Amino acid sequence: MDSYDLRVGLQVKKDAPVPLVSPQNPNPVETIYLSNIDQQLAFPVETLFFFKENKDVNNKTLDIADTVKKAFSEKLLVPYYFLAGRINFNLLQQRLELVCNNAGILFVGASSDLRLDELGDLSAPNPSFRDLIFELEGFHSLADTPVFTAQVTRFKCGGFSIGFVTNHSILDGRSAAEMFQNLAAICRGDETAPDNYVLNTDRSCIKARNPLQIKFDHTEYTKQTFSNFTTPTSQTTVTPSLSNLNDAPQFKLVSLNSNFIYMLKEKATVKCSSFEAVVAHLWKSRARAYYDDPTKISSVLFAVDIRGKMVPPLPDSFVGNAVITASASAVVEDMLVKPFSFCVEMVKEGIQRVSNEYVRSAIDWWEMHRGVPSIVDGNFFVSAWWKLPFHELDFGWGRPVYAGPLVTSMHEFVLLLPGKNGDGINVWVALEREKMNRFLSYVSEV
Repeated sequence: MDSYDLRVGLQVKKDAPVPLVSPQNPNPVETIYLSNIDQQLAFPVETLFFFKENKDVNNKTLDIADTVKKAFSEKLLVPYYFLAGRINFNLLQQRLELVCNNAGILFVGASSDLRLDELGDLSAPNPSFRDLIFELEGFHSLADTPVFTAQVTRFKCGGFSIGFVTNHSILDGRSAAEMFQNLAAICRGDETAPDNYVLNTDRSCIKARNPLQIKFDHTEYTKQTFSNFTTPTSQTTVTPSLSNLNDAPQFKLVSLNSNFIYMLKEKATVKCSSFEAVVAHLWKSRARAYYDDPTKISSVLFAVDIRGKMVPPLPDSFVGNAVITASASAVVEDMLVKPFSFCVEMVKEGIQRVSNEYVRSAIDWWEMHRGVPSIVDGNFFVSAWWKLPFHELDFGWGRPVYAGPLVTSMHEFVLLLPGKNGDGINVWVALEREKMNRFLSYVSEV
Protein backbone atom coordinates (compact mmCIF):
# COMPACT_ATOMS: atom_id res chain seq x y z
CA MET A 1 0.00 0.00 0.00
CA ASP A 2 1.65 3.18 -1.20
CA SER A 3 0.85 6.87 -0.87
CA TYR A 4 1.50 9.51 -3.51
CA ASP A 5 1.73 13.14 -2.49
CA LEU A 6 4.47 14.72 -4.62
CA ARG A 7 4.46 15.88 -8.20
CA VAL A 8 7.77 15.53 -9.99
CA GLY A 9 8.17 17.05 -13.45
CA LEU A 10 8.55 14.59 -16.30
CA GLN A 11 10.67 16.93 -18.45
CA VAL A 12 7.95 17.01 -21.11
CA LYS A 13 8.29 19.35 -24.07
CA LYS A 14 4.95 20.00 -25.72
CA ASP A 15 4.23 21.28 -29.21
CA ALA A 16 1.44 23.82 -29.62
CA PRO A 17 -2.00 22.15 -29.64
CA VAL A 18 -3.40 21.58 -33.12
CA PRO A 19 -7.16 21.47 -33.82
CA LEU A 20 -8.19 18.40 -35.82
CA VAL A 21 -11.55 18.54 -37.60
CA SER A 22 -13.82 15.95 -39.15
CA PRO A 23 -13.49 15.47 -42.92
CA GLN A 24 -17.25 14.80 -43.10
CA ASN A 25 -19.00 16.91 -40.49
CA PRO A 26 -22.79 17.27 -40.97
CA ASN A 27 -23.89 20.26 -43.01
CA PRO A 28 -25.93 22.10 -41.86
CA VAL A 29 -24.59 21.90 -38.32
CA GLU A 30 -26.23 19.14 -36.26
CA THR A 31 -27.24 19.58 -32.63
CA ILE A 32 -27.28 16.36 -30.59
CA TYR A 33 -29.74 16.04 -27.72
CA LEU A 34 -27.99 15.06 -24.48
CA SER A 35 -30.01 12.81 -22.19
CA ASN A 36 -30.62 13.39 -18.51
CA ILE A 37 -27.92 10.80 -17.83
CA ASP A 38 -25.47 12.79 -19.98
CA GLN A 39 -26.42 16.02 -18.19
CA GLN A 40 -25.12 14.70 -14.85
CA LEU A 41 -21.69 13.84 -16.24
CA ALA A 42 -20.35 17.02 -17.83
CA PHE A 43 -16.86 16.69 -16.40
CA PRO A 44 -13.55 15.60 -17.97
CA VAL A 45 -12.31 12.01 -17.74
CA GLU A 46 -8.55 11.62 -18.16
CA THR A 47 -7.13 8.33 -19.41
CA LEU A 48 -3.50 7.41 -19.97
CA PHE A 49 -1.84 4.54 -21.85
CA PHE A 50 1.87 3.60 -21.68
CA PHE A 51 3.58 1.54 -24.40
CA LYS A 52 7.11 0.17 -24.70
CA GLU A 53 8.92 0.19 -28.02
CA ASN A 54 8.64 -3.34 -29.38
CA LYS A 55 12.01 -4.50 -30.77
CA ASP A 56 10.21 -7.23 -32.76
CA VAL A 57 8.29 -4.63 -34.77
CA ASN A 58 10.06 -3.07 -37.73
CA ASN A 59 8.31 0.27 -37.27
CA LYS A 60 10.09 2.56 -34.83
CA THR A 61 8.09 4.98 -32.72
CA LEU A 62 9.74 8.14 -34.06
CA ASP A 63 6.59 9.03 -35.98
CA ILE A 64 4.05 7.81 -33.43
CA ALA A 65 2.59 11.30 -32.90
CA ASP A 66 2.07 11.79 -36.63
CA THR A 67 0.55 8.30 -36.93
CA VAL A 68 -2.06 9.00 -34.25
CA LYS A 69 -2.73 12.50 -35.57
CA LYS A 70 -3.30 11.16 -39.09
CA ALA A 71 -5.60 8.40 -37.79
CA PHE A 72 -7.80 11.03 -36.16
CA SER A 73 -7.87 13.57 -38.96
CA GLU A 74 -8.30 11.18 -41.89
CA LYS A 75 -10.42 8.33 -40.53
CA LEU A 76 -11.63 8.28 -36.93
CA LEU A 77 -13.27 11.72 -37.04
CA VAL A 78 -15.54 10.56 -39.83
CA PRO A 79 -17.79 8.33 -37.68
CA TYR A 80 -16.79 10.20 -34.51
CA TYR A 81 -17.40 13.65 -36.00
CA PHE A 82 -19.22 14.75 -32.84
CA LEU A 83 -15.94 14.67 -30.87
CA ALA A 84 -14.97 17.80 -32.81
CA GLY A 85 -18.06 19.63 -31.54
CA ARG A 86 -18.68 21.80 -28.50
CA ILE A 87 -21.03 21.68 -25.53
CA ASN A 88 -23.62 24.46 -25.45
CA PHE A 89 -26.02 25.45 -22.68
CA ASN A 90 -29.41 26.01 -24.24
CA LEU A 91 -30.96 28.85 -22.22
CA LEU A 92 -34.43 28.24 -23.61
CA GLN A 93 -34.48 24.56 -22.69
CA GLN A 94 -32.23 25.01 -19.64
CA ARG A 95 -30.05 22.03 -20.51
CA LEU A 96 -26.79 21.08 -22.18
CA GLU A 97 -26.56 20.02 -25.82
CA LEU A 98 -23.77 19.00 -28.19
CA VAL A 99 -23.32 21.26 -31.21
CA CYS A 100 -21.46 19.50 -34.04
CA ASN A 101 -19.79 22.66 -35.35
CA ASN A 102 -16.46 20.97 -36.22
CA ALA A 103 -14.49 23.31 -33.97
CA GLY A 104 -12.08 20.40 -33.59
CA ILE A 105 -10.46 18.14 -31.06
CA LEU A 106 -7.10 19.38 -29.77
CA PHE A 107 -4.04 17.26 -30.49
CA VAL A 108 -0.62 17.70 -28.89
CA GLY A 109 2.70 16.06 -29.78
CA ALA A 110 5.26 15.92 -27.00
CA SER A 111 8.56 14.37 -25.97
CA SER A 112 10.38 13.63 -22.73
CA ASP A 113 14.08 13.22 -21.95
CA LEU A 114 13.19 10.46 -19.48
CA ARG A 115 12.92 6.75 -20.10
CA LEU A 116 9.77 4.83 -19.19
CA ASP A 117 11.68 2.86 -16.55
CA GLU A 118 12.54 6.16 -14.84
CA LEU A 119 8.87 6.90 -14.17
CA GLY A 120 8.56 4.33 -11.41
CA ASP A 121 5.60 2.00 -11.05
CA LEU A 122 3.31 2.89 -13.95
CA SER A 123 0.41 1.03 -12.33
CA ALA A 124 0.46 3.46 -9.42
CA PRO A 125 -1.50 6.60 -10.41
CA ASN A 126 0.88 9.50 -10.04
CA PRO A 127 0.09 13.26 -10.02
CA SER A 128 3.11 13.96 -12.24
CA PHE A 129 1.46 12.02 -15.05
CA ARG A 130 -0.76 15.04 -15.60
CA ASP A 131 2.11 16.35 -17.73
CA LEU A 132 1.14 13.63 -20.22
CA ILE A 133 -2.32 15.00 -21.05
CA PHE A 134 -3.67 18.26 -22.44
CA GLU A 135 -5.98 19.47 -19.68
CA LEU A 136 -9.26 21.27 -20.26
CA GLU A 137 -8.30 24.31 -18.22
CA GLY A 138 -7.93 27.94 -19.17
CA PHE A 139 -10.86 28.06 -21.55
CA HIS A 140 -13.22 30.97 -20.97
CA SER A 141 -16.53 29.37 -21.94
CA LEU A 142 -18.21 26.16 -22.99
CA ALA A 143 -18.11 27.38 -26.59
CA ASP A 144 -14.29 27.48 -26.43
CA THR A 145 -13.77 24.25 -24.50
CA PRO A 146 -13.06 21.10 -26.54
CA VAL A 147 -14.88 17.93 -25.56
CA PHE A 148 -11.87 15.79 -26.46
CA THR A 149 -8.08 16.17 -26.43
CA ALA A 150 -5.24 13.78 -27.20
CA GLN A 151 -1.54 14.02 -26.36
CA VAL A 152 1.15 11.62 -27.62
CA THR A 153 4.41 11.76 -25.65
CA ARG A 154 7.49 9.89 -26.85
CA PHE A 155 10.14 8.96 -24.28
CA LYS A 156 13.91 8.72 -24.67
CA CYS A 157 13.75 4.90 -24.76
CA GLY A 158 11.33 4.85 -27.71
CA GLY A 159 8.36 4.06 -25.51
CA PHE A 160 5.41 6.41 -25.60
CA SER A 161 2.22 7.40 -23.84
CA ILE A 162 -1.14 8.50 -25.20
CA GLY A 163 -3.28 10.63 -22.93
CA PHE A 164 -6.92 11.37 -23.64
CA VAL A 165 -9.29 13.85 -22.00
CA THR A 166 -12.95 13.21 -22.77
CA ASN A 167 -16.04 15.07 -21.61
CA HIS A 168 -17.99 12.29 -19.89
CA SER A 169 -21.30 13.69 -21.14
CA ILE A 170 -20.36 12.54 -24.66
CA LEU A 171 -19.16 8.97 -24.03
CA ASP A 172 -19.40 6.49 -21.18
CA GLY A 173 -16.63 4.02 -20.40
CA ARG A 174 -17.84 1.33 -22.77
CA SER A 175 -18.32 3.78 -25.66
CA ALA A 176 -14.91 5.35 -25.02
CA ALA A 177 -13.20 1.95 -24.92
CA GLU A 178 -14.72 1.06 -28.29
CA MET A 179 -13.56 4.38 -29.73
CA PHE A 180 -10.00 3.81 -28.46
CA GLN A 181 -10.02 0.32 -29.99
CA ASN A 182 -11.08 1.74 -33.35
CA LEU A 183 -8.34 4.36 -33.19
CA ALA A 184 -5.73 1.70 -32.38
CA ALA A 185 -6.90 -0.47 -35.29
CA ILE A 186 -6.48 2.44 -37.71
CA CYS A 187 -3.00 3.23 -36.35
CA ARG A 188 -1.73 -0.31 -36.77
CA GLY A 189 -3.12 -0.49 -40.32
CA ASP A 190 -5.76 -3.12 -39.63
CA GLU A 191 -7.67 -3.58 -42.90
CA THR A 192 -10.88 -4.24 -40.93
CA ALA A 193 -10.58 -0.90 -39.09
CA PRO A 194 -13.88 0.97 -39.48
CA ASP A 195 -13.57 4.44 -40.94
CA ASN A 196 -17.02 5.26 -42.23
CA TYR A 197 -19.56 3.32 -40.19
CA VAL A 198 -22.58 4.97 -38.62
CA LEU A 199 -22.83 5.43 -34.86
CA ASN A 200 -26.17 5.95 -33.13
CA THR A 201 -26.03 9.28 -31.29
CA ASP A 202 -29.81 9.51 -30.85
CA ARG A 203 -30.54 9.69 -27.12
CA SER A 204 -34.29 10.24 -27.58
CA CYS A 205 -34.87 6.59 -26.60
CA ILE A 206 -33.99 7.54 -23.02
CA LYS A 207 -35.83 10.85 -22.83
CA ALA A 208 -37.98 11.77 -19.84
CA ARG A 209 -41.64 10.80 -20.15
CA ASN A 210 -44.55 13.22 -20.44
CA PRO A 211 -46.12 13.24 -17.93
CA LEU A 212 -43.28 12.34 -15.56
CA GLN A 213 -43.70 9.06 -13.69
CA ILE A 214 -41.38 8.96 -10.67
CA LYS A 215 -42.06 5.63 -8.99
CA PHE A 216 -38.98 5.26 -6.75
CA ASP A 217 -37.31 7.42 -4.10
CA HIS A 218 -33.91 7.64 -5.86
CA THR A 219 -31.91 8.36 -2.73
CA GLU A 220 -28.78 7.79 -4.85
CA TYR A 221 -29.16 11.40 -6.04
CA THR A 222 -28.97 14.74 -4.25
CA LYS A 223 -31.31 17.50 -5.37
CA GLN A 224 -29.74 20.66 -6.78
CA THR A 225 -31.16 24.15 -6.89
CA PHE A 226 -32.23 24.94 -10.44
CA SER A 227 -30.11 28.09 -10.48
CA ASN A 228 -26.95 25.97 -10.55
CA PHE A 229 -27.79 25.06 -14.12
CA THR A 230 -28.89 28.35 -15.60
CA THR A 231 -25.73 30.14 -16.71
CA PRO A 232 -22.72 27.82 -16.83
CA THR A 233 -19.65 29.34 -18.44
CA SER A 234 -17.43 26.26 -18.40
CA GLN A 235 -17.53 22.55 -17.76
CA THR A 236 -16.60 22.96 -14.14
CA THR A 237 -19.63 25.11 -13.33
CA VAL A 238 -22.09 22.55 -14.64
CA THR A 239 -21.51 19.92 -11.97
CA PRO A 240 -20.18 21.80 -8.95
CA SER A 241 -20.61 18.97 -6.47
CA LEU A 242 -18.44 16.69 -8.61
CA SER A 243 -15.69 19.04 -9.70
CA ASN A 244 -15.02 21.41 -6.79
CA LEU A 245 -14.38 18.92 -4.01
CA ASN A 246 -12.01 19.79 -1.19
CA ASP A 247 -8.53 18.31 -1.29
CA ALA A 248 -8.05 15.17 0.77
CA PRO A 249 -4.79 14.71 2.69
CA GLN A 250 -3.95 11.25 1.40
CA PHE A 251 -4.26 8.99 -1.61
CA LYS A 252 -3.60 5.27 -1.20
CA LEU A 253 -3.35 2.36 -3.58
CA VAL A 254 -4.59 -0.88 -2.01
CA SER A 255 -3.95 -4.18 -3.79
CA LEU A 256 -6.48 -6.99 -3.46
CA ASN A 257 -5.03 -10.07 -5.13
CA SER A 258 -7.16 -12.79 -6.69
CA ASN A 259 -6.75 -15.07 -3.67
CA PHE A 260 -7.99 -12.33 -1.33
CA ILE A 261 -11.02 -11.73 -3.57
CA TYR A 262 -11.71 -15.49 -3.64
CA MET A 263 -11.72 -15.52 0.18
CA LEU A 264 -14.12 -12.56 0.23
CA LYS A 265 -16.55 -14.46 -2.02
CA GLU A 266 -16.27 -17.51 0.25
CA LYS A 267 -16.93 -15.32 3.29
CA ALA A 268 -20.05 -13.91 1.63
CA THR A 269 -21.77 -17.34 1.88
CA VAL A 270 -24.09 -16.22 -0.93
CA LYS A 271 -23.39 -16.46 -4.64
CA CYS A 272 -21.88 -13.17 -5.76
CA SER A 273 -19.56 -11.68 -8.38
CA SER A 274 -16.08 -10.36 -7.64
CA PHE A 275 -17.44 -6.83 -8.10
CA GLU A 276 -20.22 -7.40 -5.54
CA ALA A 277 -17.84 -8.91 -2.99
CA VAL A 278 -15.20 -6.19 -3.39
CA VAL A 279 -17.73 -3.33 -3.26
CA ALA A 280 -19.34 -4.82 -0.12
CA HIS A 281 -15.90 -5.19 1.51
CA LEU A 282 -14.82 -1.64 0.67
CA TRP A 283 -18.18 -0.27 1.82
CA LYS A 284 -18.00 -2.03 5.19
CA SER A 285 -14.32 -1.13 5.73
CA ARG A 286 -14.89 2.50 4.85
CA ALA A 287 -18.00 2.78 7.04
CA ARG A 288 -16.04 1.39 10.02
CA ALA A 289 -13.31 3.94 9.40
CA TYR A 290 -15.48 6.95 8.60
CA TYR A 291 -18.38 7.04 11.04
CA ASP A 292 -18.16 7.65 14.79
CA ASP A 293 -21.95 7.49 15.15
CA PRO A 294 -23.22 3.92 14.48
CA THR A 295 -26.77 5.20 13.90
CA LYS A 296 -25.73 7.01 10.71
CA ILE A 297 -26.79 5.68 7.31
CA SER A 298 -23.96 4.83 4.93
CA SER A 299 -24.37 4.50 1.16
CA VAL A 300 -22.17 3.16 -1.61
CA LEU A 301 -22.93 4.16 -5.20
CA PHE A 302 -21.92 2.44 -8.43
CA ALA A 303 -22.77 2.50 -12.13
CA VAL A 304 -24.94 -0.14 -13.81
CA ASP A 305 -24.97 -0.57 -17.59
CA ILE A 306 -28.54 -0.20 -18.88
CA ARG A 307 -28.02 -1.26 -22.50
CA GLY A 308 -29.65 -4.63 -22.02
CA LYS A 309 -32.07 -3.56 -19.30
CA MET A 310 -34.12 -1.12 -21.37
CA VAL A 311 -37.29 -2.13 -23.20
CA PRO A 312 -36.56 -2.18 -26.05
CA PRO A 313 -32.79 -2.63 -25.53
CA LEU A 314 -30.52 0.18 -26.68
CA PRO A 315 -29.05 -0.45 -30.16
CA ASP A 316 -25.54 -1.96 -30.37
CA SER A 317 -24.29 1.14 -32.19
CA PHE A 318 -25.46 3.48 -29.38
CA VAL A 319 -22.82 5.96 -28.18
CA GLY A 320 -23.42 8.11 -25.18
CA ASN A 321 -23.99 7.40 -21.51
CA ALA A 322 -25.87 4.15 -21.01
CA VAL A 323 -25.20 3.79 -17.30
CA ILE A 324 -27.34 4.64 -14.31
CA THR A 325 -26.29 5.26 -10.72
CA ALA A 326 -27.35 2.49 -8.35
CA SER A 327 -26.74 2.31 -4.62
CA ALA A 328 -26.85 0.29 -1.43
CA SER A 329 -27.65 1.88 1.93
CA ALA A 330 -27.67 0.61 5.50
CA VAL A 331 -27.36 1.74 9.10
CA VAL A 332 -23.69 1.57 10.07
CA GLU A 333 -24.41 -0.52 13.16
CA ASP A 334 -26.17 -3.15 11.06
CA MET A 335 -23.20 -3.30 8.72
CA LEU A 336 -20.82 -3.87 11.62
CA VAL A 337 -22.75 -6.43 13.70
CA LYS A 338 -24.33 -8.47 10.93
CA PRO A 339 -22.37 -11.00 8.86
CA PHE A 340 -20.57 -9.94 5.70
CA SER A 341 -23.37 -11.49 3.65
CA PHE A 342 -25.61 -8.59 4.76
CA CYS A 343 -23.48 -6.03 2.92
CA VAL A 344 -23.14 -8.32 -0.11
CA GLU A 345 -26.90 -8.77 -0.29
CA MET A 346 -27.43 -5.00 -0.10
CA VAL A 347 -25.08 -4.48 -3.04
CA LYS A 348 -26.74 -7.28 -5.03
CA GLU A 349 -30.17 -5.78 -4.38
CA GLY A 350 -28.92 -2.37 -5.54
CA ILE A 351 -27.86 -3.87 -8.86
CA GLN A 352 -30.99 -6.00 -9.29
CA ARG A 353 -33.19 -2.96 -8.60
CA VAL A 354 -32.10 -1.46 -11.92
CA SER A 355 -34.89 -2.45 -14.30
CA ASN A 356 -36.39 -0.64 -17.28
CA GLU A 357 -38.95 1.01 -15.02
CA TYR A 358 -36.32 2.02 -12.47
CA VAL A 359 -34.20 3.66 -15.17
CA ARG A 360 -37.22 5.48 -16.62
CA SER A 361 -38.15 6.70 -13.14
CA ALA A 362 -34.59 7.97 -12.51
CA ILE A 363 -34.59 9.86 -15.82
CA ASP A 364 -37.94 11.44 -14.91
CA TRP A 365 -36.66 12.26 -11.39
CA TRP A 366 -33.72 14.15 -12.88
CA GLU A 367 -36.02 16.06 -15.23
CA MET A 368 -37.76 17.46 -12.16
CA HIS A 369 -34.90 17.85 -9.67
CA ARG A 370 -31.67 18.20 -11.69
CA GLY A 371 -29.65 16.26 -9.13
CA VAL A 372 -26.21 14.65 -8.94
CA PRO A 373 -25.00 11.40 -7.37
CA SER A 374 -25.27 11.68 -3.59
CA ILE A 375 -21.59 11.48 -2.64
CA VAL A 376 -22.01 13.47 0.59
CA ASP A 377 -21.69 12.77 4.33
CA GLY A 378 -19.32 9.85 3.88
CA ASN A 379 -21.04 8.29 0.87
CA PHE A 380 -18.78 7.34 -2.03
CA PHE A 381 -18.92 6.15 -5.64
CA VAL A 382 -17.12 3.01 -6.83
CA SER A 383 -16.01 3.15 -10.47
CA ALA A 384 -15.00 -0.20 -12.00
CA TRP A 385 -12.28 0.81 -14.45
CA TRP A 386 -10.75 -2.65 -14.23
CA LYS A 387 -13.63 -4.06 -16.29
CA LEU A 388 -12.92 -1.83 -19.30
CA PRO A 389 -10.74 -3.46 -22.01
CA PHE A 390 -8.16 -0.69 -22.06
CA HIS A 391 -5.32 -3.18 -21.55
CA GLU A 392 -6.11 -4.73 -24.97
CA LEU A 393 -5.27 -1.65 -27.05
CA ASP A 394 -2.55 -2.19 -29.68
CA PHE A 395 -1.40 0.79 -31.75
CA GLY A 396 1.13 -1.39 -33.59
CA TRP A 397 3.67 -2.02 -30.85
CA GLY A 398 1.75 -4.47 -28.66
CA ARG A 399 -0.50 -3.97 -25.70
CA PRO A 400 0.09 -1.21 -23.15
CA VAL A 401 2.28 -1.89 -20.15
CA TYR A 402 -0.33 0.06 -18.20
CA ALA A 403 -3.63 1.80 -18.92
CA GLY A 404 -5.91 3.65 -16.56
CA PRO A 405 -7.16 6.96 -15.20
CA LEU A 406 -5.07 9.78 -13.80
CA VAL A 407 -5.12 10.89 -10.20
CA THR A 408 -8.53 12.47 -9.70
CA SER A 409 -9.52 15.44 -7.53
CA MET A 410 -12.90 13.79 -6.97
CA HIS A 411 -12.04 12.22 -3.64
CA GLU A 412 -15.43 10.62 -3.03
CA PHE A 413 -14.71 8.36 -6.02
CA VAL A 414 -13.02 5.01 -5.34
CA LEU A 415 -11.46 3.57 -8.49
CA LEU A 416 -11.10 -0.16 -9.14
CA LEU A 417 -8.08 -0.64 -11.42
CA PRO A 418 -6.42 -3.74 -12.86
CA GLY A 419 -4.06 -5.44 -10.42
CA LYS A 420 -0.37 -5.69 -11.15
CA ASN A 421 0.35 -8.25 -13.89
CA GLY A 422 -3.38 -8.83 -14.19
CA ASP A 423 -3.73 -10.31 -10.71
CA GLY A 424 -6.70 -9.04 -8.75
CA ILE A 425 -7.73 -5.42 -8.34
CA ASN A 426 -5.94 -2.24 -7.28
CA VAL A 427 -8.15 0.11 -5.25
CA TRP A 428 -7.41 3.83 -5.52
CA VAL A 429 -8.90 5.63 -2.51
CA ALA A 430 -8.61 9.01 -0.77
CA LEU A 431 -9.42 9.75 2.87
CA GLU A 432 -8.39 12.07 5.65
CA ARG A 433 -5.25 10.82 7.35
CA GLU A 434 -6.81 9.46 10.54
CA LYS A 435 -9.69 7.80 8.70
CA MET A 436 -7.25 6.40 6.15
CA ASN A 437 -5.18 4.70 8.84
CA ARG A 438 -8.28 3.01 10.20
CA PHE A 439 -9.47 2.07 6.71
CA LEU A 440 -6.17 0.42 5.84
CA SER A 441 -6.31 -1.76 8.92
CA TYR A 442 -9.89 -2.88 8.15
CA VAL A 443 -9.58 -3.38 4.40
CA SER A 444 -6.73 -5.86 4.82
CA GLU A 445 -8.93 -8.16 6.95
CA VAL A 446 -10.96 -10.94 5.38
